[in-house]
Amino acid sequence: MSNLHDSPRITPFLWFDSNAEEAVEFYMSIFKNSRRTGELRNPGPAPGASGSILTISFELDGVPFTALNGGPEHKFNEAVSFFIRCESQAEIDYYWDRLTDGGSEIACGWLRDKFGLCWQVVPANIMELVSTRKGMEAMMKMTKFDIAALERAGKS
Repeated sequence: MSNLHDSPRITPFLWFDSNAEEAVEFYMSIFKNSRRTGELRNPGPAPGASGSILTISFELDGVPFTALNGGPEHKFNEAVSFFIRCESQAEIDYYWDRLTDGGSEIACGWLRDKFGLCWQVVPANIMELVSTRKGMEAMMKMTKFDIAALERAGKS
């Protein structure tokens, strides 16, 4: 990890069993402008083998994260998700297809990736699209967002 004085005050810290490096590589392959910024190897008494990666600091599209190989005690759930603002249907399709690979669809733009982390893949103008009763009803029936269908519903 880098010097904490140089990092943002608040950084998402993600707990993985023992596959943090695999998860980080997966996420960096999806998000442009991503990079690995540091790592901390286990000095001995932490979970995992001595010398193995304990934490990895990285950025996804410029947003800093830290991943921990912390063991099997804790799992991700829907109470926390990461919101991806998309400018087009092509962007929604891109993120949806990659993040659901090995994962699962939930509802209303939410999905769970193969590591159990939840994401929301959402059009940038979602508030406008669901500001009418029909727009909201259409959204509530969707899994992956369909911008054209939301636009049609909002006009009817």
